[in-house]
Amino acid sequence: MSPRPGRFGSVNASPNDQKKLLDIADLDVRLRQAEHRRTHPPQAARIAELAGERTARSHELAAVIGARDDIKSELGRLESDVALAEARRERNSERLAASTNAKDAQALETELAQLARRLSELEDAELIVMERLEQADADVDATQALIDQLTAEGTQLTLDGKAAVADASTLIDALQRDRGAVIEAIPADLVALYEKAAVRSAGAALLQRKTCLGCHMELSGTDLQQIRQASSQAIVHCPECGSILIRTEESGL
Repeated sequence: MSPRPGRFGSVNASPNDQKKLLDIADLDVRLRQAEHRRTHPPQAARIAELAGERTARSHELAAVIGARDDIKSELGRLESDVALAEARRERNSERLAASTNAKDAQALETELAQLARRLSELEDAELIVMERLEQADADVDATQALIDQLTAEGTQLTLDGKAAVADASTLIDALQRDRGAVIEAIPADLVALYEKAAVRSAGAALLQRKTCLGCHMELSGTDLQQIRQASSQAIVHCPECGSILIRTEESGL
């Protein structure tokens, strides 16, 4: 039987049909929660955070790789200088061994001594640069390892997020089916009244101990008196939030 116009609203409905609105309201809450999980999976914030961290670490990696390349270039120049000095020392040693001129021999010995000092300085510098290069390699490896760790975590969270979205989508489909089944058992005019109220409120809420559980506001004595005087089939609304109030023995009327 279709509901008919009532004193407190545009329609009247049996108490049983009115109580079914609570099922719709509960399903709507769960639908909103599931939709939020589908559009905002719990992994999303961390994934975004990881993306920012990975970008920062990638810039850091580029910097430490650049620094390492500079050190490699510096080491290459030192190795080239060492090779040139050693080659010159070898040539001068051969010339000294073959020299029969005392003056030329003295000059060669002086230059060989200078080359020995130069080679010692170059080799000392080479050791220092090699130590710097070792540290630079360690910095590159550490930064790359951190990026790999961030990438792995992001990949796993992305998979988890997709699973969460899929689960939420499956739940939404099930909830929508349940909602449709409940709606089919309620008069269309009553459903329309609920949908209108749900735009700005919970739609339907228990009146429990003189309090609307939709907005958790306690009704005034005047409002409660008017509700007491209404028939059980009348549709009454919360004067605060507009939800359809479902009356039970716990309403405090």
